Amino acid sequence: MPRLPIAMLAPIVLGALLAAPAAASEPAIPQTNPQVDYDGFVQLTGDLAAIRQAHLLPWEEFLQRIAQEGALLLDSRSPAAFARGHIEGAVNLPFSDFTDEALAAAIGPDRTRPIYIYCNNNFTDNRPPVPAKRPPLALNIPTFINLHGYGYTNVWELADLLETADVPWVSTPLAANGIATRD
Repeated sequence: MPRLPIAMLAPIVLGALLAAPAAASEPAIPQTNPQVDYDGFVQLTGDLAAIRQAHLLPWEEFLQRIAQEGALLLDSRSPAAFARGHIEGAVNLPFSDFTDEALAAAIGPDRTRPIYIYCNNNFTDNRPPVPAKRPPLALNIPTFINLHGYGYTNVWELADLLETADVPWVSTPLAANGIATRD
């Protein structure tokens, strides 16, 4: 059996390797579900980048603002994580439960109400109830984007990295309905 010289084989192998990622990145089927709009989400994310940056608050200012009349401290972690520990006064509405109806029930009818958010990645403890997530996947990011997408535009995010011992941290039993709970 004749052997191909390595010099002839290298371009063939290299071509195959370079073509593989391109083929793998093409969707198997086009996105046709009208209830899923990835491009719209990407657009919304880009549109909100500067707004989010301007709505990051240091802990001391965050603490002062959540104490103001009408302020809502929203914890969008799971009910179990919320029950294990959360900032005192927080209302729990899990991110996976965000709908127009659930948000209106938890936040109220005023879409300009000031909403303050935090997540696991605001804490250095990196253990339950606040194990750190991968930084690009921190829950604050999709929570901020989704609240804006639902029309709640007065959203403020805790910017600092803290220890749970440095905040008014409480634990509560799970709410009977598992959706919205308040201390």
